[in-house]
Amino acid sequence: MKILMFVTAFLFSCICVSAIETKIVIRAKARDAKFIGSSLGGAYVIIRNKVNQQILAEGKTTGSTGNTDLIMKGPKMRGSSIVDAQTAGFLANIDIDEPTFISIEVVSPINHKQAQAKVSTELWLIPGRDILGEGIILEIPGFIIDILKPRTHQYIALNDIKDKLFQIQANIVMMCGCVIDKGGVWNADEIEVKGILKKDGKHIKEIKMSLISTNLFEGNYLINAAGNYELILYAYHEKTGNTGVDKVNYVIYE
Repeated sequence: MKILMFVTAFLFSCICVSAIETKIVIRAKARDAKFIGSSLGGAYVIIRNKVNQQILAEGKTTGSTGNTDLIMKGPKMRGSSIVDAQTAGFLANIDIDEPTFISIEVVSPINHKQAQAKVSTELWLIPGRDILGEGIILEIPGFIIDILKPRTHQYIALNDIKDKLFQIQANIVMMCGCVIDKGGVWNADEIEVKGILKKDGKHIKEIKMSLISTNLFEGNYLINAAGNYELILYAYHEKTGNTGVDKVNYVIYE
């Protein structure tokens, strides 16, 4: 009888401490825009045990940027959702045997280093109590900016450009890849885009950039001296606080 009771107690204890698969969905949403998914290479998610920093799950968000009308145009009421079945997210299956305090870190955009932002949060994960639906949404602020002209470390002969307008071009999108256009959902008229020009480390001037086609901004200025030039180009949206920067260095030689 004692042996039977021991075996029963042992089996019961094994059952009690066995890990239970618990699901949690993590989503990355651009501030004032949509979700970060496959079209932008995804946002990278790392889930850790807060106590010992053990990585419990990691991977990239996949799926679509979501429904524009649902996310951007409809009223958000308590209990309503801004995601659908196709909306990008990362589904983690985590085995835990007791309530576990976790940290969630999201880095995005994963493929645009100069625009990367890292956001994080913490919460308790309960064994067998899934967090699905909208899941946990982390907001990524900013703009993705890529200077197209001039090119990094480009050498340009002064004689070729002296007393001519030197062209600057940059591609700018929301952090989800959503387009910026005149009068669009993300209205170019509301976004300040300027270039800060330096020569040999000294500030020269600011250059106003204007939209010439979807996502594409352009500006120009006169160059009349050789030197080492640096262009710092920024975007700023006053209503949301979104900002973005890209930099390029180039050489004008005689």
